[in-house]
Amino acid sequence: MQAKILKWILPFAALGIGFIGFMGINAVAKNDDESDVVDTRPVVEVEAIEAQDHQVVINSYGEVVPLDQTMLSVQVSGEIEYWHPKFVTGGIVSKGDVLLRIEKDNYEAAVLQAEAALSSAQAQLIEEQALADVAADEAKRFPNKKHTDLFLRKPQLLSAHAAVKSAKAALKRAQRDLDNCAVVAPFNALIVSREVGLGQFVSTGSPVARLNNIEQAEVVIPIAGFDSIFLPEQVSGLKATLTQKGVNGFTRDAYIHRDLGVVDQQTRMSSLVVRIEDPYGLTSSKPKVKFGTYVQVQFKGETLRQIYRLPQELVNNQTVWLLNDEAQLEPRPVQVIREEGMYYLVGEGLSNSDKVVVTLPEYPQRGMAVKVAGSKENETESDNSGKL
Repeated sequence: MQAKILKWILPFAALGIGFIGFMGINAVAKNDDESDVVDTRPVVEVEAIEAQDHQVVINSYGEVVPLDQTMLSVQVSGEIEYWHPKFVTGGIVSKGDVLLRIEKDNYEAAVLQAEAALSSAQAQLIEEQALADVAADEAKRFPNKKHTDLFLRKPQLLSAHAAVKSAKAALKRAQRDLDNCAVVAPFNALIVSREVGLGQFVSTGSPVARLNNIEQAEVVIPIAGFDSIFLPEQVSGLKATLTQKGVNGFTRDAYIHRDLGVVDQQTRMSSLVVRIEDPYGLTSSKPKVKFGTYVQVQFKGETLRQIYRLPQELVNNQTVWLLNDEAQLEPRPVQVIREEGMYYLVGEGLSNSDKVVVTLPEYPQRGMAVKVAGSKENETESDNSGKL
């Protein structure tokens, strides 16, 4: 009898024990699942922004050219008997240096002849003046008698005065020709080319050399339309900086001299003229800027008030991603007013309370919940994961 009872009780007991074990295992599994819940929100980095005034710097490029370029010619004819040792291609001469001298014997003789002619005319004038005085005295003795101008020698006196003036003019021309035998540099100059040699006979008006003025140089720089809107109203006198990079690079101070006042019909660009003082460093220790050098020119434009300067990778299609108060992503349309290097200058669309997302998720969406790197929430989660 007892055996039969055990036979019926054991299956039910085994079933109960199995059910209890199943419930225990299920409870443990639920606890494990709850402990393994992971926050899948992407982590982003944000930066607070603040509007600031920004000085616009305008960049352009141009070629250094001389302010003056002159083809020097002789004003008298003759044989060249002397030329300056630096009167060679590439030579640098100072203002007033005698570049060459033409044989002047004939012109010295012409000066002597003109001086002799002047002395003769002056002597004739003295003689005519004396005769006129005699005629005037005689006319006083006979006041009732009519005396003509010819009797008073007025025409002869006028002729003598005219002869003196003509002789003076001839002497002046002869002296000028003599002085022009020496051809001098009209300014501090670089000799670009020399057309004559020692002993060569030249005629009046013959070109002898091409000179570049090295007292000043100019650079004509184009200004694009997107830069022209940032030009100050008055550009003349603005300081500029000339730069050339490389092994023989240099930096020189310059200034904006003028606006050419026209817009190129092909490029639609306006042009400014930058002037450089003493480009070859004759009167200073500044680095030499040779003609033909291609340089970069920088100068200050207008100052933009209360704008935001953002890296270009943060602005996509005039849109910036922000983090709102609910820790969600929010795209914000902005107005890009200028590009400078790796940055955009943003005017409208942002405020000082905004937080710009620096590192975006792979596929950002409006309203996407995110975590901010370095926030207290992330630090707490890191501490908990460390304890586990």
